[in-house]
Order: sequence, then C-alpha cells, then structure tokens
Amino acid sequence: MYELSEDHLQIRDMARDFARAEILPGAAERDRSHTFPAELVAKLAELGLLGVFIPEELGGAGLDLLSYVVALEEVSYADAGVGVVMSVQNSLASWPILAFGNDAQKAKYLPKMASGEWIGCYALTEPGAGSDAGSQSTRATKVDGGYRLDGSKLWITNGPQAKVVVTYANLDVASKHKGVCAFILESDWDGFSVGKVEEKMGIRCSSTSELVYEGLFVPEENRLIGEREGFKVAMATLDGGRIGIAAQALGIAQRCLDLAVAYANERQTFGKPIAKHQAIQWKIADMRTRIEAARLLTYRAAAMKDAGQAGSAECSMAKLYASETANFCAYEAVQIYGGLGYSQEYEVERLYRDARITTIYEGTSEIQRMVIAKHTLG
Repeated sequence: MYELSEDHLQIRDMARDFARAEILPGAAERDRSHTFPAELVAKLAELGLLGVFIPEELGGAGLDLLSYVVALEEVSYADAGVGVVMSVQNSLASWPILAFGNDAQKAKYLPKMASGEWIGCYALTEPGAGSDAGSQSTRATKVDGGYRLDGSKLWITNGPQAKVVVTYANLDVASKHKGVCAFILESDWDGFSVGKVEEKMGIRCSSTSELVYEGLFVPEENRLIGEREGFKVAMATLDGGRIGIAAQALGIAQRCLDLAVAYANERQTFGKPIAKHQAIQWKIADMRTRIEAARLLTYRAAAMKDAGQAGSAECSMAKLYASETANFCAYEAVQIYGGLGYSQEYEVERLYRDARITTIYEGTSEIQRMVIAKHTLG
C-alpha cells in the first residue's frame, strides 16, 4: 500500500471517525427519503472538508489533493451521496475558481464556499453535450457590460442547493470547443432557474437537476479567464474531479468488502460459515486485490498531481479502475449475501445502486479508455 504521511493519516482518521459516527447511521433513511444532508454538509465545512484546497487566507484548509482523496474515501464509505456533495464542492466548483479565477473572484466566492455558506455546482452537461463536452449549445451573446446566456444544463449535482455555478456557454456554436467560455453564476440572478429534479437510482441524498438560463445576464467580471478559453477550464477541472470520483468509488468498494467479510463469517451453510467455502474465498480475494490496486492508482494520481506531474492519463486510469472496481465489489457483495442482498433491508442493495453511477459521471468508462489510449499511443 502507498505509505501515507503522518499528516495524511491524521486527516484520514479524522474523516473516518466523523463519517462512521455521524454519516453512516442515517445513510439508509436519507436514501429512502432523498433528503439533502444539509446538517452534515455544515459539519463537513466545520472540519475543513468543503474547502480542502482553498488557502487558509481565504478561509480554507490549505491541504493537498491526497488529503482530499483520503478524506473523501472515508466520507463515501459511509454514504456516497454525501461524498459526491463534498466532491462537487471541492473538485468541480471551488477548484476552477482557485485555479483560473482572478484575485477578486477568489476573494468573493472561495471563503463562503469553504465555510459552507454557499454551495457550488458544476454545470457542463447538456442534452447534446455529455461525453462530447465541446458541443456546448448554450449560447453566450456579448452585450454591454457582459454576456447574455440562453440554454439549459442537465444532471447537475447540487443544482437545487447551489448559490455558485461554474458553467459554460458558446459564443459560436459552429466552432464547438473553440467558442466555449467559462463563467461563474449566482443562482439568484434574473434569468436563472432550476428545472426538473431527477429521481435517481442511487446516491439519492444528493440532488441532481436541470438548470435553465433564459436571458441570464452575466457581468464581464464573472467570466473565468479569457474569452473562448472555457474548454480548457472544463477539461482541467474534470481531470481533478475524476480523482475525486475514484476516491468515492474506493469508499463504496471498501464498504462492500467489509460487509461481505462480516456476513461470510456469520452465515452458515452445510454446517460451516460460508467463508470456509472456496467459492466465497475467491470472491473476497478478488475484491480485496482490486481495491488495493485501485487505491494505489488513485493515491499515485493524487500524489503526482500534487507534485505537478500527473496528467490526464493518470487521472483517467484511477477513475476507470476504481469505478469498475466499485461495481465489481458491489456485485460480488450482493452475490455473497444471496437473496438477502436483493432486499432493501440490507445495505449492500444500496451500495449496488450507488456504485453504478461512478462509471458514468465525470466521464464514462469509455471516455476514460479513450483518454488513456490517446496518451499512450501519442
């Protein structure tokens, strides 16, 4: 296993203690009721876990990406829905402002995001622009003092709760990614509205919605970096976000393994615990091996990115393998539980549903393979 420093171990243990004491007990009820975890989000902010990357002078924890990964894994172990709220706030909403914003933008938005006063979201996906992120059809029209935005975004995590929206629109749809601009919006501006709220298979305590822009005026000072440079912001943000989803997937996978081990040692068939049967032992062995490999890929990508070395391929490999491992482990955990695993009375049923999204959002497994192949083949 990658050897964590003492500081990283302390962060992991702090997040683990909080997650298992306060997040895990209510996970099943939040899943049933689809209740956004507002109180838990506030507590995450108190622990510094909503502003992990944000410098201390701007109200954040000023920590590195590996710190974020080990904390997010623990939060997602308890409830992947809470984990994705934390992931979006850090990786997708705060990070692009920190990386590409000017001093005024950072001073205005980042302290309130670190404190949890303002929730953020990342609005890129559209009806015709999911994996093909360059095909942004939301229109940005230049007007006096800024831009007018018209269009809609889909599948936006934290959409109904967000005050701050990092979003994208195209000055020239025909030019595809070469016309894309990045903007910081505020949800109480005229012309902004929340559309359909999705009923999802899993991670159901996190809210996912459509966002609608109808003649939404955005001041010029709320454009991120230069005009037509938005696609660069989008792709750089997704690289870091993919490491976050890898961490979320690790949490799900580890929880599946722990539950499967406990059940295998308890459940008896043919006069002995099912853990004594080779068929079950092989499942457990495969689950553990894949989790350890996924963790190494994820920690390595985070450590390399902290050192300024990691690129898109490392981020994609971590996300691809960890997300597919989460789905593998969820499948095997349900199989080990047998018929009970198919019942909503048991946690592995929820984990099976939660795991499924990890191979889809922030780039499908197919997209990750394309990225890895491109960087391998040259």
